[in-house]
Amino acid sequence: MPQRSAPTEPAGSLACPVVRYRSGTPLPDSDHVVEELPVALVFNGISHAVMMATPIDLEAFALGFALSEGIVDGVSDVFDIETIVRSDSAEVQLTVSQQAFMALKGKRRALAGRSGCGVCGIESVELLDLHPARIGHAGIANDIGPAAVERAVRELPAHQQLMRETGGTHAAAWCAREGDVLHVFEDVGRHNALDKLIGHLARRRVDARTGFVVLSSRASYELVRKAARVHIPMMATISAPTSLAIDVARQAGIRLLGFSRGSDFVEYARPGMEPSPATACADARSAA
Repeated sequence: MPQRSAPTEPAGSLACPVVRYRSGTPLPDSDHVVEELPVALVFNGISHAVMMATPIDLEAFALGFALSEGIVDGVSDVFDIETIVRSDSAEVQLTVSQQAFMALKGKRRALAGRSGCGVCGIESVELLDLHPARIGHAGIANDIGPAAVERAVRELPAHQQLMRETGGTHAAAWCAREGDVLHVFEDVGRHNALDKLIGHLARRRVDARTGFVVLSSRASYELVRKAARVHIPMMATISAPTSLAIDVARQAGIRLLGFSRGSDFVEYARPGMEPSPATACADARSAA
């Protein structure tokens, strides 16, 4: 059975006995695997979500989830956060304002989320929030040049301690406009890594106009929607975006980059870019 890491090992990993095969020869060995536990997010005593996550930075994760899911409008709506980590699960208890709690109860959302899932538990398509308001300061993302993107992507691996240890995590990084990587959070789930970063930035009162996010993953709808809720003006991802992610980014006025590798990237959205991917794809099909 995997064992919890010793204090000298990175938090969030477990030592696991394995058999390694070298040229067909089995060799007993030990490996490190990323830790994954069910984490219950409890608001004012009522469990709202159970997410599969890496049980580190859980207070930042819970706060970021509350903000990026629109459960609270700001840090001032969260009065207290308490974390309990057990051997087989974890729980984060948040005390939020009565106004936020009543709005949460009205949404009737009970989420049982896999580590790769951002919208499990939604009761109907109508409850999906696919039309974000535009970010007022989104235009500043246009001033971030290719050199800054290249620098951020190049620096990111050096900050991925759990990835080096286990090979099994995603990372979300907050980068200065010049490309310096300032804060990095890792998790088995890409949504969780972004929520941890969002919670950390909120607690430190970081101004979203001062930088951009780099993700070691593809860009899904849910990731872009989370960024829009907390007014992040630009997101660069290592892999591809989805059509809905592009559509949401264009509606919100977020600059969205994909396939950000070295000095190359593809710009899928920026403030003022039209039409939506759905319209463009329909036009292409018609032309064919």
